[in-house]
Amino acid sequence: MPFPTVREVLRRTAVAAALAGSAAGMSLMTPLAGTAAAAGTLQQVTSFGSNPGNLAMYEYAPAGLPANAPLVVALHGCTQSASDYHSHSGWQKFADQWGFAVVYPQTSSANNSLSCFSWFDAAKDTRGKGEAASVRQMVDTAVAQYGSDRGRIFVTGLSAGGGMAADLLADYPDVFAGGAVDSGLPAQCATTQTAASGCQYSNQNLTAKQWGDKVRNSYPGYTGPWPRVAIWQGSSDTTVAPVNGTELRDQWTDVRGIGQTPSATRSLPGNTTETTYNDAAGKPAVALFTVSGMAHGLAVDPGSGADQCGSTGSYYLDTICSSYHTAKFWGLDSSDGSGGEGSLPAPSGVSVTSATDTAASLSWNAVSGAASYNVYRDGTKVGSPTATSYTDTGLSAGTSYSYTVAAVDSAGAVGTASAPVTATTSGSGPAPACHTDNNYNQVKAGRAHQSLGYTYANGSDQNMGLYTLAVTHTLKETGPGYFVIADSGC
Repeated sequence: MPFPTVREVLRRTAVAAALAGSAAGMSLMTPLAGTAAAAGTLQQVTSFGSNPGNLAMYEYAPAGLPANAPLVVALHGCTQSASDYHSHSGWQKFADQWGFAVVYPQTSSANNSLSCFSWFDAAKDTRGKGEAASVRQMVDTAVAQYGSDRGRIFVTGLSAGGGMAADLLADYPDVFAGGAVDSGLPAQCATTQTAASGCQYSNQNLTAKQWGDKVRNSYPGYTGPWPRVAIWQGSSDTTVAPVNGTELRDQWTDVRGIGQTPSATRSLPGNTTETTYNDAAGKPAVALFTVSGMAHGLAVDPGSGADQCGSTGSYYLDTICSSYHTAKFWGLDSSDGSGGEGSLPAPSGVSVTSATDTAASLSWNAVSGAASYNVYRDGTKVGSPTATSYTDTGLSAGTSYSYTVAAVDSAGAVGTASAPVTATTSGSGPAPACHTDNNYNQVKAGRAHQSLGYTYANGSDQNMGLYTLAVTHTLKETGPGYFVIADSGC
């Protein structure tokens, strides 16, 4: 299910060398008739929207599934199928045990010669387009069918499916509460087929902020909560280099604004190390699971134990049940994945009452049972007032900030955060900074990046020419980490 070797891909198709996918080679599932899955069976849904990505939809739900249950979307790897992933991954066990439905999108050789999800194609993996839009339609169809809880929809995938899962989290943070990327790639690591193999095998030498910008630019203007993300990576993976796990960690910790310093590290079975990164409320927001010695594939652990699942096969590797730990991290076992979330509701009536050039004032309605409130600016806690108002100071002029508020009970448990509100300080922001230098130094300074011998401005991705000391450009930073070529004047 992981990506094939370059030699194999070149042999099979002249243009597929850049496709990161898997090579499991399992038999494809025979499509089943019908438009809704019978309880306890995997079945195809033949109509789920306009389907611009030309995907097939399969689904599984245990008998007696209640309304408002979670929903998991699971994407297979290259040359695999929905039934293959359903049979080996272990998701059926936990769907039955903890009560949730699973949707399995399936691509085919009509889309890609190796049946890979197109995580590297901007026409197919971005919000509202192609395969990404088809998956969104599948989610809407399943939610309507099962009455699923829209606040508990998750997406996971292996290899190329993992790369697409990361893209979906970036495209639709308003849809997915969490995700898992197994032996996959960071969101929007590549936007063209020619750049895909570089992501697969090489360090992209981007800063955490540059990785985070790829997520933020996938849905510009989004100010809501970001998904909780689990990352699985084998240390001996030669198909998707282990640096991809680190890059995913950098990307999603930056998006959450929590930095790359671990909050906790623990050892798990199968030579696995779990490193977690907590949000401002002290809840794990990102988890990196590193499986020592594991090659490219999905971690499974056949057996009847509570923490065991799945079956072995090509690229289903006997190490640890990743589906179990991912489901626990998401809170599908009825926990919240963080050791105890408060039950207090989100404060209502959160509003910006005033803003100056350096400060913003907020107010909200009291929550019964609240001992205090946490105020978050752009995801980072900035205050804990006992009153129902707060003034945030030390801000920059002419800048927009996103705020949420959560009630805290007397035991210190943090409740649900409010919907975000935006405060914009008065005055003019700082003048855009301009930097003139050769392409090599622009990359070294973090204002640009290189791919396949060419240099691209960070943010705008404008082509700056060859990655060399001989080519010089002026870059203007028009926003945090967003640079445009300004050779004609800055």
